[in-house]
Amino acid sequence: MDEVKQIVTDIKNKNVKPIYFLMGEEPYYIDKISDFIESSVLDEAERGFNQMVLYGRDVTIDDIVGHAKRYPMMAEHQVVIVKEAQDLARSIEKLAKYAENPQPTTVLVFNYKYKKIDKRKALYKTLKKNGIVFESKKLYDNQVADWIRRVLAPKKYEITPKAAQMLVEFLGTDLSKINNELEKLQIILPQGTQITPEHVEENIGISKDYNNFELRKAVGERNTVKAFKIVHYFGDNPKDNPMVVTVSLLFAFFSQLLTFHGLSDKSPRSVASALRVNPYFVNDYITAARNFPMRKVSGVVATLREFDVKSKGVGSNAVPQGDLLKELLVRIFS
Repeated sequence: MDEVKQIVTDIKNKNVKPIYFLMGEEPYYIDKISDFIESSVLDEAERGFNQMVLYGRDVTIDDIVGHAKRYPMMAEHQVVIVKEAQDLARSIEKLAKYAENPQPTTVLVFNYKYKKIDKRKALYKTLKKNGIVFESKKLYDNQVADWIRRVLAPKKYEITPKAAQMLVEFLGTDLSKINNELEKLQIILPQGTQITPEHVEENIGISKDYNNFELRKAVGERNTVKAFKIVHYFGDNPKDNPMVVTVSLLFAFFSQLLTFHGLSDKSPRSVASALRVNPYFVNDYITAARNFPMRKVSGVVATLREFDVKSKGVGSNAVPQGDLLKELLVRIFS
């Protein structure tokens, strides 16, 4: 986020570069920077003659360079934005020649999503020298909750750890999807609000009681009644609660428990750092470790690998998801 802020600040201060090559697995920041350039470099009157949007599937590198070499009309700059530039992956190195001596009055933007160029080749080195190369990396699951808090803070909102975790477990690491849901909450809730699980349940449709976070907690506590209630709900609502996600999250949880058992320093700060979790959740791991000794955890991990295959339809095509989840719990608790 700091790199993004610096790019935006420089553009606001009229310190624009002739090329912005935005690449990487996470499209959210690529879109944010590109949209900011599209709306900010030129004023409304200048855009009609001096701003164009191209699509990688429809153009060649030669076409793009031809547009980039034109001079602006009655403006200081022209802006050329190439969306879906990853469609040009096979020929993208041809851009190196233009990047060696880019047109100073053109702001050329490439949205190169889900991929990145080879950093050993001439194009990358030339772009770094004469423009901006921004790599938008996918966040790990354990980084997204903190990202949510950082996005909300400047807008004067807070969020409880459980509410943030509910969003992560329901929406995954897709920052665009998460941001869309956060924007909905900001429309509904006044500034200064602390977003709670109840807000998430009422306005986004994620159950605060029947979700993977609560299942994981119930399993760790060996609360069999609550765990079976949750998987029964999952069985009745399989589209909203796919088994493959549930198994994946339980696998991650028990893998972390293995790490926990191997720690020499089990202080809350050390555990939070080693497991890469919010300190708020450390007690869940301490409780689970008491209920599941290391040997049992190893067995559960093996069981989860088996059910991961079953959740993908291998050897269990006729078995309903709810029944598989109940069988999984029996094996975990036995």
